[in-house]
Amino acid sequence: MKTKIFKIRLSEDEIYEDQAALDLFMQQHNIIKYETAFVKAEESYWSVIIHYEELKIHVNEPAAEKYSAEQEKLTEDEIKILDSLKLWRTEKAKEKRLPVYLIATNKELLSIAKYKPIKKEELVDIKGFGKYKIENYGAEIIELLEMV
Repeated sequence: MKTKIFKIRLSEDEIYEDQAALDLFMQQHNIIKYETAFVKAEESYWSVIIHYEELKIHVNEPAAEKYSAEQEKLTEDEIKILDSLKLWRTEKAKEKRLPVYLIATNKELLSIAKYKPIKKEELVDIKGFGKYKIENYGAEIIELLEMV
């Protein structure tokens, strides 16, 4: 198991850059667990410690293409699903004392709203959803989709 530390600066011009680097790293590695802490200093920031394993990709086997919704127009039902997912994410982030983007990014929630998985195992087809997110949030997401 390896460890990497990310610093998510809070200034408007840096937070998106730092978040993009963290998102890319999380997509490219098998995340075992993560820890966050808010650091109050001259320049306050979030510290994110990622415990991970390298993904083993075989050169001869193409990686499965994962679903990722683009800026497509949403139906009324998809808008309701997306709104419900965002509300769930906000509540989960407050409960875990994490920034919302560590629970799921807007693009991941949009992809779920468009793809509409029926079983927890289908979340693996959503870009950005790996073992950790599926194990920790999958059942709640599927339950929410069933209610909307």
